[in-house]
Amino acid sequence: MSTYESVPATPPQPSCPACRGETFHPGFVEDAGEASQGYARWIPGPLERGIFGGARRMGKQRFMIEADRCERCGYLMLFARTEI
Repeated sequence: MSTYESVPATPPQPSCPACRGETFHPGFVEDAGEASQGYARWIPGPLERGIFGGARRMGKQRFMIEADRCERCGYLMLFARTEI
């Protein structure tokens, strides 16, 4: 017999911290820059700049930024759940 309690298959939907709304629509933050892949990424750690001023990214983990938008007020909750 297991000592672990049953966990629901889907976590409860959070309420909006701005208006307490409960309906969210999933989406993502677009990156439309030159040579972009179409979606923004989150990289852990402080920003380190290379010799030409760009962000050093080589060898670092990257996560897609996913967003849930509150239907009621438009508040965005951002998540970095999916490693890419």
